[in-house]
Amino acid sequence: MNHLPGWVRRHVAALRALLVLTVVTGVVYPLAATGAAQALFHEKANGSRVQKDGKTVGSALIGQSFTDEDGNPVRKYFQSRPSAAGDGYDPTSTSASNLGPEDVVDTLPVPGAKDGEGNPDEGRRSLLTQVCARSKAVGELEGVSGARPYCTPDGVGAVLKVFPAVGAPARAVSVNQACPAVPFTATYRGVKVECAMPGEDYGAGRTVPVRGNATRPAVPADAVTASGSGLDPHISVAYARLQAPRVARERGLPLARVTALVEAHTTGRSLGFMGEPAVNVLELNLALDQS
Repeated sequence: MNHLPGWVRRHVAALRALLVLTVVTGVVYPLAATGAAQALFHEKANGSRVQKDGKTVGSALIGQSFTDEDGNPVRKYFQSRPSAAGDGYDPTSTSASNLGPEDVVDTLPVPGAKDGEGNPDEGRRSLLTQVCARSKAVGELEGVSGARPYCTPDGVGAVLKVFPAVGAPARAVSVNQACPAVPFTATYRGVKVECAMPGEDYGAGRTVPVRGNATRPAVPADAVTASGSGLDPHISVAYARLQAPRVARERGLPLARVTALVEAHTTGRSLGFMGEPAVNVLELNLALDQS
């Protein structure tokens, strides 16, 4: 080795270091970490899988939907919160919707138009309209009012485009209600409100969200908004209590029995002070099946 040129010795030393580090960090360490995890935290290391009748039915850490083939809620089960991860609760597409609080104007579908792939134009629903539509649907499912601020009775964002953008209004359009829908309000500052014509550009107008008369919503926020990961397996205690009467009615169980199961599957705040109590939906539904 001493007779080799200096540049060769340096390359050999680098190769030796590469091989040693590859074995240590690529083989020894992963095997040691995996072995320790399996020995000390076997259940968590395997994904906190939940078993029923010897079969894996889900994970305690990943939410899932409880809907039928058409996407309608199965009424005898508690429903999870919405998900923006892929087609819903997809761990390979974990993400939020990337929509913010200023996303309040829909892109209305144009009748007869096609998208880039030749499919019928479906438009795009704003975050506000998604929240309003979910609130309306949950309200109908649970037999309560789905009304909430800045939402129309038909479940879209209550938003006007006012023209001109500066100065006294001369024209007002309910941009999320396609004609021939009746606008949620008849007038705005003395100007008649129009329904929106799909395909027409209202970008030059001033955006005016209208709060409306709704006060405290009966439908909790987590019932109408997706979590940051899209995989949240929990719902709030308020949302679970809202669903309890429906589940009890569909299963023919006393409401007190269902409420007791909700309380039994409610976890407290992390470290006693972080976050809010929550209910694991999968574990609660499995407990209902067993009861």
